[in-house]
Amino acid sequence: MLMIFFPRGKKSFGQDRSICSRKAGLEVVIRNLSLAQSVAALGHRNYRLFWFGQLISLQGTWMQNLAQGWLVLQMTNSPFLLGVVTAVQFAPLLLFSLVAGVAADRVPKRKLLLATQSGSALTAFTLGILTLTGKVQYWHVLTLAALLGTINSFDTPTRQSFIVELVGKKDLMNAIALNSTAFNAARVIGPAIAGLAIGKLGIAPCFLLNAASFLAVIACLAVIRVDDNARDLSQEEAVWKKIGEGLRFIRKTPVIKRTITLTGILSVFVMNFNVLVPILARDTLGQQAEGYGYLMSATGIGSFIGAVSLAFISSRGPRRKLLTAGALSLCLFQLLLAVNRSYSLALVLLAFTGWSMITYVASANTTLQLNSPDHLRGRVMSVYTMVFLGMTPLGSLFSGALSQVGGAPLGFAAGSLIGLASTATVLMRIRRGRSVASDAKI
Repeated sequence: MLMIFFPRGKKSFGQDRSICSRKAGLEVVIRNLSLAQSVAALGHRNYRLFWFGQLISLQGTWMQNLAQGWLVLQMTNSPFLLGVVTAVQFAPLLLFSLVAGVAADRVPKRKLLLATQSGSALTAFTLGILTLTGKVQYWHVLTLAALLGTINSFDTPTRQSFIVELVGKKDLMNAIALNSTAFNAARVIGPAIAGLAIGKLGIAPCFLLNAASFLAVIACLAVIRVDDNARDLSQEEAVWKKIGEGLRFIRKTPVIKRTITLTGILSVFVMNFNVLVPILARDTLGQQAEGYGYLMSATGIGSFIGAVSLAFISSRGPRRKLLTAGALSLCLFQLLLAVNRSYSLALVLLAFTGWSMITYVASANTTLQLNSPDHLRGRVMSVYTMVFLGMTPLGSLFSGALSQVGGAPLGFAAGSLIGLASTATVLMRIRRGRSVASDAKI
């Protein structure tokens, strides 16, 4: 009788249900593991503190970025002079990044970051007071932008090379992806708040709130527990010799050299949002501060989605296909922006542009750090900072000058076409190098 209901060789209904239950349980475990891997870096106490401090501080940074661009346009009504401010702010990164890389390897990073973050807070507070009292002038903005850029030239390579000390190499890509998530969450929220604040309260509160936001990251850095010893413990040498050591390593390491070269090209011609988006908003799409804020937030939304996606796949490490796909799509979406005249479509295109940019930047950052030895990482990241941010003055003047003649569409079109051609050239050289290596093996 039992054989009738439970024939041999076949599973019973109870067994089927048990198997389904086990499969469902396994799927839950897999999903939980995947989720855990996507935030693995937050399991490190030091990184968790650093990340939350950055999350708060970056809101203010993006508020200031938007407010400063709008303030300059109001004061000067000149796209070119707006480009000059951006150029002056990023010029110190070009001038001092290599020296800053030596400092990042020779000085305890946490202490250096405490100094740079405090200096940044002071510049924001000063600009806020000048604007609030109605005494702000164009040369004030230029001077404070130059000072902030000098501080950032030391802060950026130090902050980027500090991450590996907080999480180790295993969770480095996840930490970089989560950093990008915080950065781009702020990029969504900060500009939107700034646009509304400017319309209701004026520009000054954006600068003052940014100054206050630095207190969060300063407090977190103060309680982080790390070894406050320099990573480069070699015999004291002249700074230029230290710089030369880093440059020789970059030149002899093809993956690092190619990544830095492509980053420099894209930085000059393609990543000029601070100059082009306010001009696009006001002159091409007929928007005011609120509309401009939403355009910047759209870029942030796309970047945020890209950063979250990278966090989920970070356990696989950096992949060259992601890096090249990010570079090509960044150029293509901006080319579409050049011919678009719809505000709604501009929001969508800027979201895709943000996704493309963060995919490229996070992949490039991780590639460089994982291929750099500990005692040279600060110097490698200083060169990356120099080409990624330090080349911005050239890009700002390039985009500002073109926009003065043909508006934001000309700036987007020219930059994206140069970026596409340059990316294609780099890819062809990579393939040619592989072909030569393959022939040599034969």
